[in-house]
Amino acid sequence: FGCPKTFFHFCRCSDVSRFFSKTYFFRQLTFLYLFSSTEQGGKIVVGLYVYEATHPDDLGFKKGEKMRILEEHGEWWKAKSLTTNREGFIPSNYVAQADTMETEEWFFKDITRKDAERQLLAPANKPGSYLVRESETTKGSYSLSIRDVDAQGTDAVKHYKIRMLDDGGCYISPKISFPDIGSMIKHYHKTDGLCRKLDRACVKPKAQKPWDKDAWEISKESIRMVKKLGAGQFGEVWMAFYNNTTKVAVKTLKPGTMTVEAFMDEANVMKTLQHDRLVRLYAVVTKTEPIYIITEFMANGSLLDFLKSETGCKLQLPKLIDFSAQIAEGMAYIEKKNYIHRDLRAANVLVSESLLCKIADFGLARVIEDNEYTAREGAKFPIKWTAPEAFNYGSFTIKSDMWSFGILLYEIITYGKIPYPGMTKSEVMTSVQRGYRMPRPDSCPPELYEIMLSCWKDKPENRPTFDYVQSVLDDFYTATEGQYQQQP
Repeated sequence: FGCPKTFFHFCRCSDVSRFFSKTYFFRQLTFLYLFSSTEQGGKIVVGLYVYEATHPDDLGFKKGEKMRILEEHGEWWKAKSLTTNREGFIPSNYVAQADTMETEEWFFKDITRKDAERQLLAPANKPGSYLVRESETTKGSYSLSIRDVDAQGTDAVKHYKIRMLDDGGCYISPKISFPDIGSMIKHYHKTDGLCRKLDRACVKPKAQKPWDKDAWEISKESIRMVKKLGAGQFGEVWMAFYNNTTKVAVKTLKPGTMTVEAFMDEANVMKTLQHDRLVRLYAVVTKTEPIYIITEFMANGSLLDFLKSETGCKLQLPKLIDFSAQIAEGMAYIEKKNYIHRDLRAANVLVSESLLCKIADFGLARVIEDNEYTAREGAKFPIKWTAPEAFNYGSFTIKSDMWSFGILLYEIITYGKIPYPGMTKSEVMTSVQRGYRMPRPDSCPPELYEIMLSCWKDKPENRPTFDYVQSVLDDFYTATEGQYQQQP
């Protein structure tokens, strides 16, 4: 029939329409036409990474391979390869729309200015590494972020506003404009004019494959334990593989730590909390003991151990402040969701390969039934991190989490030292209730100590919100600096 207009004009012709409208043929013809046009009209995407199919209904693809999207549902889309003509499900975060900037190595979609700095300052990058990101403040505008070295020899990130022209062109300096951002990037690879020549695109961490569709309660046989990472009060932590393909962390809980019913009630809430600063809860094994908790794998382990490591103990103050800001960001999300952590400390924060922090074990403390943990006199109760109203009356709120955050700041700034050094738990309880607060560590800037003291206010309602603390820590070094470099 050629085009839609011709087809529907044909169908509207009085005699033909009266005949076909009563027939199965007309209904089938309409369905086939609409299905065909939908399939042909699906958007084309390009593989950003190699994806190996792990299930019969998955579609594996190579980096750069083009596919047509047939259906979009959450994290998994149904697609058809334009190379092999095969159909199947693909992880949506492994692809980008064809013929857009999203396919470029140097373009980072949905990234904040702060996260751009974190990515560029990661160990895998060097001065001259760069990325282009969408502007946070101006819709439809972009910024170029470059890793540089300042006058003191410290790594820093410089930001340049990319200004758009009415004809689709762009420029940073009005002295020279370009037809598109790609041309501009090529130019600054060869020519000075910014803080330094562009060298290579910022290393882009491989996107995390979405968890299997509907895989929540999984079988113990689907988990292959590989390496024991540590043992805690309530069980062990392992690096493992799910279905021999997906690297995960597995926390095993000692029998009797908690009831399956209480754990599942909490876990069903925990799995709905999804944020870049929270360790993702993937699945559980509860049919047989020990209970398994399956989460994303974090290469550098706990923040407490990392701060004491050869790499961690050499971190400079700006990175320590950045760790603090990242944790505050995760807690601000928990605060927004009206949830409570109950056991916030460096041991329950994990660190990724690119030095990003994620909060772990949120909510688990509520369902632990071990008397040594639940009773304040118990050997396992974390008194030194606990707010007075929590250890006195069992009043756990987001404000008692804020008290714990203040102690966590102490752990960070002292590279993992135990809080209240030289004091017993009972001495801490008595002293804190009499108004004692830890003195400022030598390595702690007065401004950071002020934040710590605000976390330790007697009255919970006088403690700040995590949203506020995050904003203060994010701007710890940039409050008095210009947002962008001047036009060259």
